[in-house]
Amino acid sequence: MDTDDLEPPKISADKPDLELMSLEQLEDRILALEGEIARMHVAIAGKQTARGAADAVFKV
Repeated sequence: MDTDDLEPPKISADKPDLELMSLEQLEDRILALEGEIARMHVAIAGKQTARGAADAVFKV
């Protein structure tokens, strides 16, 4: 018997094969991605605020 058969399938971090993931793994990935999306929204809001302030300073 091959020991590779006993190990869970390897999942790529970038674009995993969703068919190989368990329900729990899928739910965990959704939570992680939603957290990352929320973090990006905060970064976008901060950049928009900084851009608005810069536009106000350099407006002629």
